[in-house]
Amino acid sequence: MSAILETVGIEKSYKLGTQRLSVLRGVDLSVARGEFVVIVGASGSGKSTLLHILGALDRPDRGIVTFEGRPLDRMTGRQLNRFRNRCVGFVFQFYHLLDELNVLENAVLPAMASMGTLRWLGARRAVIDKARNILDRLGLAQRLRHKSYQLSGGERQRVAIARALINDPTILLADEPTGNLDSRTGSGILEVLDALNRDGQTVVMVTHDDRVAQRAHRVVRLADGRIQNHP
Repeated sequence: MSAILETVGIEKSYKLGTQRLSVLRGVDLSVARGEFVVIVGASGSGKSTLLHILGALDRPDRGIVTFEGRPLDRMTGRQLNRFRNRCVGFVFQFYHLLDELNVLENAVLPAMASMGTLRWLGARRAVIDKARNILDRLGLAQRLRHKSYQLSGGERQRVAIARALINDPTILLADEPTGNLDSRTGSGILEVLDALNRDGQTVVMVTHDDRVAQRAHRVVRLADGRIQNHP
């Protein structure tokens, strides 16, 4: 299978006082369409930094990231915004839902952000129906009008997954999606990701938990900013 997302020689460091902390030290990674790849590493290993670079939330100091053969560093700011909004779905450990919006409103936000006012007015009904269908599939049909603070942790993460899926992303990036949940609730979230992957969704997830990694097609282990085993 050909790669849809690929990195070559990724390096990243951050200034820490008078020192520079090297986080990634030459990472080569290839993700094929339809894969479920888990990046495993201890806290501080650089796995979240790598995921953010894959999704263009951060830039590497050196190296190249390509999406469907196109280098991200050659994209304009507008093209990168479109890439983040339309091609990538993000799921984070702490959900990042807006408390003032209800479940349905949170789920449609990326679609609203991708449209101008007139286009949104024309597409609004179809997008809302689509969000309802996704939320129903995720077991949230009875929670559409609830605010995020009225939900359990597992329900909040399901809303975050629905929001990530609303624009039909090519790839879903999940940063410790079970890290803030108990084991039973976290297992339910992993089952959701499994089901999405079986339906063809490409998933890249980072975790520190080897038990979570067992769900993946392929496990990539990151230590000291380098990939330790990458077939």
